[in-house]
Amino acid sequence: LKYERKKKTSKNTKQHQVQLKEIRMRPKIGKHDIEFKLKSARKFLEQKDKVKFNIMFRGRENAHHELGRTILGEIQEQLSEIAKVEQAATMASGRNMIMVLAPRS
Repeated sequence: LKYERKKKTSKNTKQHQVQLKEIRMRPKIGKHDIEFKLKSARKFLEQKDKVKFNIMFRGRENAHHELGRTILGEIQEQLSEIAKVEQAATMASGRNMIMVLAPRS
């Protein structure tokens, strides 16, 4: 009886390990595509996983980083009720803009 209780409590304590899920997109993404990505991000956040948004710039898109910032700002606004910003939108490795959201506890 004691053994079973101990097993049950240890099982409950290590139930969910937080993972970092990545969602990639380009700066010329359409409105419906953003909504679709938001739906999957919402699902990840409800499962208590962190979500990393990655906007990849190629060629002449590199001159228009403001497009990426507006997209990430819109995403942040849409998910503000269930997520908080863990890492703000920043350029990483020259061609990628990254933002990390964590679920609100």
